[in-house]
Amino acid sequence: MKKLLISPSQMALGEQEGHIYQNILKQASEISLNLMAVKIENHPEDFLGWCYELLNASRDRINHDLLETNQLPILKKLNDLLVSAISFLQLKTLRVAPWPVVSVFIEQHKDVLALDEQLRLANYIAGIREQSLKEMIPEDLLAFSGKHTSALDPSSYNFDVEWFSSTKSAKAFHQMLADLPALFDEALAHIPLEGEVTEADYQEFVVKYLKAFTDSNEKPTLAPATRLLAMRRPDVFTPINNTRLDALCSALAITKLNNRDFERYWQDIVQAVHGMSWFKMASGDSELDQQLVSIKALIPCFFYHADKNTPENSNYIKLLSKPKRTTTTGTRKVRRGKESAEILVDRALAADDMPEHIRAKRDSIISEVQKGRGVNETISLMRTIFG
Repeated sequence: MKKLLISPSQMALGEQEGHIYQNILKQASEISLNLMAVKIENHPEDFLGWCYELLNASRDRINHDLLETNQLPILKKLNDLLVSAISFLQLKTLRVAPWPVVSVFIEQHKDVLALDEQLRLANYIAGIREQSLKEMIPEDLLAFSGKHTSALDPSSYNFDVEWFSSTKSAKAFHQMLADLPALFDEALAHIPLEGEVTEADYQEFVVKYLKAFTDSNEKPTLAPATRLLAMRRPDVFTPINNTRLDALCSALAITKLNNRDFERYWQDIVQAVHGMSWFKMASGDSELDQQLVSIKALIPCFFYHADKNTPENSNYIKLLSKPKRTTTTGTRKVRRGKESAEILVDRALAADDMPEHIRAKRDSIISEVQKGRGVNETISLMRTIFG
């Protein structure tokens, strides 16, 4: 372990990397005796590999039973620093990487990225993008804006809607979006669904987005706005959130944005990503490359730290495996509005292999889905009963 800890001093680290290393070393020194008990056999010669190895040792192989209570926050901070460092180092490669390198990286890491699930979300959003927010059922609005709730039936939403920057902490934004979606529609109307998006288009969006908050006591913030923009045009706008903003800004060599930096977002994030070699040359004949090209502004999201635990932390996966909550009166279910139930059921019944006698039970299925039963669960029950 001692050899591992000091090995970056022999690497040709840049100024940013050197600063990151010193911060990591400071935290590691506080629990050095515990770390020394971890056997190290892999000694990477590059800083990114070093960060991965130390993270694996400090998170997965350290003996937590020997840690004092006051050491637990130190260990957490060490792990957080390493995760941020890995994200920074991987994002930094985007500044110089050509398209084939970017594409191969994503394909090689598709399992830890839960790439299939993320692409299912992107494809779903593509199918509802032309609707106005006001017209969307509540569940689709949550999917578009990036907030997971138990109302999202996993049989209808087979993905975590919080990929591509979660907005779950933006409570005021979601309350306004639910109450006054038409105001946000006015803002998004300035972003064309295809073709070039100019700075003037973006500025008009910002004016309307800020105006939506004029009559409320809430302050408009940048992160949820970038989620709306990224879902409107995933080939143009890169979403941000507060937990990953440090790594992204460091990788782009810019001062960290604050939550009101709407002007700097266009210049320092959008324009910076558009200026990168891989972004300009994005193309390909494979199905995966074609999918990635259509959402190429989201590609930085695939370069944040991810590991074998990332797919398991998907809200979709958690909801699939979550046991039903029961009360003394029975199972507690999330009731749905009739419009939501009708749309979700009709989508499921539209499947090519759906028997006509099940389609004939549409009204009964809708009634059960309104009560909170899952769409697939209800259809399976109908199949069992009616053969």
